Amino acid sequence: MVFAIKAEVSNPRAKTFAFSAQKTMYGGKHIAKGDRIFVFASENECGPGLIASGIVGSAKTIAKKRGIARQTPRVSITITRTALAKRRMGRTQLKTFSDWNDGRPETELNFKFYRQATNKIAGISEEAAAFLRGFF
Repeated sequence: MVFAIKAEVSNPRAKTFAFSAQKTMYGGKHIAKGDRIFVFASENECGPGLIASGIVGSAKTIAKKRGIARQTPRVSITITRTALAKRRMGRTQLKTFSDWNDGRPETELNFKFYRQATNKIAGISEEAAAFLRGFF
């Protein structure tokens, strides 16, 4: 499975990224060492959107807190960057892809990352991954 993360990124050109206790959705809790991942610098924190692709160096599941009924699974990960994005891809470029049943990779990305504004790690389809590879 291929993954993508939308999170606050302090240094978009870093060779490695570390993300602590990130929310997971859409299969994101299954992320593991060696998985391919695309990094989006969250526009919620003034980021530009897609910035890098990489390989997960480590993934550690965060234990759920006792006494809380509904908790989103969280994972801490490190990523080794393999490429920097050459073209812009983010909320603005994906905004028009909102026919949730059209099967387009752009729509999948808009649905998973921008329909709900929270930062997260999500599993993405091979079609969406192939689409994102075109930005490197």
